[in-house]
Amino acid sequence: MRPATRLLLLLGAWLALALPACLWPAPWLATWKAAGLGLAALALGDAWMGWRLPAPGVERVLPGVLPIGAWTQVQLRLTPARAMRVRVFDGVPQTLDQRHLPRELALAGPVTLHYAVSPRRRGAVRFDRASLLLASPLGLWWSSRTAGAAQAVKVYPNFAPVKKYAVLASSHRLQQLGIHHRRRRGEGSEFHQLRDYRTGDSLRQLDWKATARMRRLISRDYQDEQDQQVVCLLDCGRRMRSLDGRLSQFDHTLTALLLLAFVALREGDAVGLLTFAGPTRWLAPRRTRGALDRLMAAVHDLEPGLQATDYLEAAQAALTRLKKRSLVVLITNLRDEDDETLGPALQLLRRRHRVILASLREPDLDRALEAPIKRFDQALRAGAIADYLIQRKQAFARMAPRGILALDVLPRQLPVALVNRYLAVKRSGET
Repeated sequence: MRPATRLLLLLGAWLALALPACLWPAPWLATWKAAGLGLAALALGDAWMGWRLPAPGVERVLPGVLPIGAWTQVQLRLTPARAMRVRVFDGVPQTLDQRHLPRELALAGPVTLHYAVSPRRRGAVRFDRASLLLASPLGLWWSSRTAGAAQAVKVYPNFAPVKKYAVLASSHRLQQLGIHHRRRRGEGSEFHQLRDYRTGDSLRQLDWKATARMRRLISRDYQDEQDQQVVCLLDCGRRMRSLDGRLSQFDHTLTALLLLAFVALREGDAVGLLTFAGPTRWLAPRRTRGALDRLMAAVHDLEPGLQATDYLEAAQAALTRLKKRSLVVLITNLRDEDDETLGPALQLLRRRHRVILASLREPDLDRALEAPIKRFDQALRAGAIADYLIQRKQAFARMAPRGILALDVLPRQLPVALVNRYLAVKRSGET
């Protein structure tokens, strides 16, 4: 039990009445004592009735999983046994931000309220029982109750881009997401069907045997090759712990990984995963219906470790597991000192596989260049950063002649940039 504002105001008024009782005892002292006894009796009686109030029933409705960094709606259904005023809290884990709670409600019947949560960390979390404060009948006290049941839920990487891609793809509006998906019907690398000649078909598409048999021009129709393998080499080293806003670079990387896997599965390719420089997890490439769920379950609690990144060791581990030519996507946070191990690792992978290198650029570098320069030391710092970024761009440009496709993007840009590069490789028929 805790006193309510109304009781504190009454106590303040009773204490204020003590001043005239001290100055003029004869007319005021008896009144002050009677008021104190009445207030005490009123408070005790109201506390007794408040203590006996039954807690309303509480049912929490949670989604099956929560995406990190995104606001998700949670429902609380309150079913009171009688009319009452109540303050509603909930047993939200400390790793989740919340808004629209606590709430104060006047309950006369069943009520459903909504609030939002946004996880800051992935993994399993537990919602404790809901906490309630019930107002006593006269509003002098709040009595504390717990109701409902505890619930466990898993926090997954942010899969909102996957859902948005599915919606936009169904209505052919992928440009709104920044993805350039142009189907190359008739110019792919895998035979699809024979059809009548159409204006604009190249002579290479003509099937002369079918043309002679049917006595009209027949073209071969091709589509992008399917049943290929896309394997992500995911860096779980200490550099991936860098923060970009509320989320780490690793969280943005997992979002990009899920979107790439979803798109590749839609294209008919198998998707696999190998982590390195931290917890090692290997998922052999699959293109089954549950491949994306399998991938999300494997990475939902994955966190980068404190180890240094060894690219050559990662490349050797990948080669021992991959027997079929694949598109290998290496996602990391590249720094200058990696050049000695990165080059041999990429060339080792390139002998048997097509390789995409996706590196995350620190957002602080771009922000530092955009900041106003007012002092000489700021000018020196901006010049050094600009020189570093130029050298970095040149280093990535030198990878193209070696057959390495390189991306150097901000963490938030990685999902769309990675999918666009995959689709470009897919259309080229060089996977």
